[in-house]
Amino acid sequence: MDDFVHFTRVHYAHCKQYVPELERDVRDMFNPKKNAGLEFTDIQPFVAYRDGKVVGRIAGIINHHANKKWNRNYVRFSLIEFIDDREVSKGLLDAVAQWGREKGMDRIQGPMGITDFDKEGMLVEDFDLTGSVTAIYNYDYYPRHLEALGFEKEADWLQVRVDVPQEIPAKYLRVARYAREQVGLTVKKVTNDEIRGGYGKKIFHLLNAAYSPLFGYTELSEGQIDDFVKQYISLVDKQLIPLVENGKGELVGVAITMMSMVEAFQRSGGRLWPTGWWHLLGGLKWNKADHVEMLLIAVRPDYQGLGVNALFFEDLIPIYNKYGIKWAETGPQLEDNMRELNQWRPLNPKTVKRRRCYTKKI
Repeated sequence: MDDFVHFTRVHYAHCKQYVPELERDVRDMFNPKKNAGLEFTDIQPFVAYRDGKVVGRIAGIINHHANKKWNRNYVRFSLIEFIDDREVSKGLLDAVAQWGREKGMDRIQGPMGITDFDKEGMLVEDFDLTGSVTAIYNYDYYPRHLEALGFEKEADWLQVRVDVPQEIPAKYLRVARYAREQVGLTVKKVTNDEIRGGYGKKIFHLLNAAYSPLFGYTELSEGQIDDFVKQYISLVDKQLIPLVENGKGELVGVAITMMSMVEAFQRSGGRLWPTGWWHLLGGLKWNKADHVEMLLIAVRPDYQGLGVNALFFEDLIPIYNKYGIKWAETGPQLEDNMRELNQWRPLNPKTVKRRRCYTKKI
């Protein structure tokens, strides 16, 4: 496991675009005491060696809940890294395919994690752009290897970049006013105590409802929700997380955004000790980044198209300006989710960092 976790230190040692994961988080992914998703998931890491030297790694994942929901027998691959050698990439993917066949699977897909909130999708464009904390970065030869090995596109995600305007676009103001006056919606900010007291669970139950129809999504279990609330939500600046409620006090929308932590993660090298914790703490407490990562936006299905997104923008744009934020980048969004992509039009969006889920019969 040390070899599995440490391989990226050497592999990306001279890559300025790479943003490391916390090595502790990688280890925890395989620990049933730390990862509630393993209650319904089989997982197997593999490491490739040549002459005693690590040359690649991969993890095989069988999410039984996802396979049942989508009526499939898929084994996923995740955390794939390899040197530019076809023998190595083939060996890693063959190892996962063989492991999957032994467990009754008939197709392989990836990169995909246990949940839709794990990093997914191999980068296929814009390798010169700096990565993000929540999305995969990989070298440009990775997709060439997959395609040469007979893998085909199953789905693509795009990220969106926008400049933060000084004034809220008129369309957002108009629609936000409608949402408040005609639909009866309001924006709410919560504290850490409120997150722990029930709003954290409400947020992830909403995500389950909003994302359920999307490619590959599997509803989070209560155990997974508890993990996410405990590990992540409490750390984010709550001013950057607008919630939208209806007249009954029901949560119908959430936007989770955060100041970019790229520089802090790069300085930490993915390690908390001896000094990584200081860089990460600084990134949380004294962040001077000029951009934000818009991690996700979710709207309850029966409130989609009723102005919830406009309320998010009306709330966030003044706060971004106050914080000195110049631009924002979304997380990966499915290329065929036009409702999600079209919401950015008033901000003159630019699509970047196309990433791909590959699949192949085994």
